[in-house]
This record gives sequence, structure tokens and C-alpha cells, in this order.
Amino acid sequence: MEFGEILAKKRRELGLNQSQLADRMSLMGMPLSNQAISKWEKGTTLPNAKQFLTLCRALNIEDINGLFIGGGDGVFHGLNAEGRKKAMDYIELLRESGRYAQRKNRDVQDRVRTLPLYSLAVSAGTGQFLDGEDYEMVEVGQEVPEGANFGVRVSGDSMEPKFHDGETIWVHQQRSLMTGEIGIFLYDGSAYLKQLAVHGDRMALHSLNPKYDDIIISTELPLRVLGKVMR
Repeated sequence: MEFGEILAKKRRELGLNQSQLADRMSLMGMPLSNQAISKWEKGTTLPNAKQFLTLCRALNIEDINGLFIGGGDGVFHGLNAEGRKKAMDYIELLRESGRYAQRKNRDVQDRVRTLPLYSLAVSAGTGQFLDGEDYEMVEVGQEVPEGANFGVRVSGDSMEPKFHDGETIWVHQQRSLMTGEIGIFLYDGSAYLKQLAVHGDRMALHSLNPKYDDIIISTELPLRVLGKVMR
């Protein structure tokens, strides 16, 4: 199967048209037109390296080598879509258990870092602004994930039962997220702790607590990703 055929097949599996895929990539920091998607699928042009990696994130492609090269030694080789999802779910359970974390030398285990902790709470309900200098530097140890760049305090209960009011969470600063990932977002002047979701042909900020409605992202207001929650 050619590259363009694979791309079109994955897009259709997610229920996206070419414009929706382009919009999803734009939200991930890669502005793109649906004409570019059309040319890739027809095989008249190919994405550059950055576009290709963003495309794989937008299409939830994990085993890049196995899908586009075929066979190879990809860990998902031979599994169908359901099998790959189950494998990823199991990997996430192993990570969360902490029992199978890579061993670090004593110097790394005892290392103390200093990270900014924002005193202005991130809203898990109505939204509060998170930009500026309102933070304190705090010392953290091994309990904070290595990839975290800053911390914030949760305000509200819209992300219950996973995140609680007053809880401190640690975030890796980045400008894009995959659908389904939880992060800190700046939208319409307010900062939110939410899960990135798709609502029809629009992106949305999803609350885990069912009593809160999702926030549908307007095409007229920019959505800025501040980072991915590491916990």
C-alpha cells in the first residue's frame, strides 16, 4: 500500500475529512491546508519530517515503522487496531504501577531540582489566567516526573475523580497534544486543566466530571497548549 493510501485509510478510520485533519494538525502547531492533505493522499507531494511526525500524532499512529515500511521489528507488528490499543493500555498500566521503572543510580535518585510552582490555581471548573510571574521556586525530588518543567494547583472539581481541588500537578511544557491527552490550555483569556477531545468537526476541552459540559473551541479564538500533565 502506498503512503497516500495508508494516510487516507487512517484518516477515514478516525472519521475525519481532509479539512478536519488539517485543522487537527494546525492545533498541534503545524498550520496546514486541506489541499496539502489531498496532495499527500494522491501522492503528488510528500510531507517534510516535521509535518510527517505531526501527522502521525494527529492520526494516533504509534507504530510508524510497522505501518509505513511494513513488517520490520515494530512492537505492534502483526496486531490489528484493537490489539494495538490493548497493548498501549497495558503499557500505561505498567508505567502507572511504578514497579517496572528503569533503575537509576543513587546520584539521580537523590537529585533535588528547583521548579516554578504557580500560586495562581489552574481552573478545573471556570477557568483562570495562567501567564506571568506569579509563581514561587520550590525544591522537588524523585516524586516529580523527570520531564516536568513547572507545577500548578488545581481549582475546582471538573476533572474529578482523577484530579482534585487543591492538588498540585506537574506539567511538561509543550505546544501540542494528541487527542485524549490531558494538559493545561489557555483559551479565551483563561487557563484550564482539561482533556483534549474532538466534538464532531471541532476540537474541545473535555471535563472528566460528567456534570460539566465540554468547552467547544471556536475557530475565531486561538487555543494555546501550555503543557502536558505528567502528574
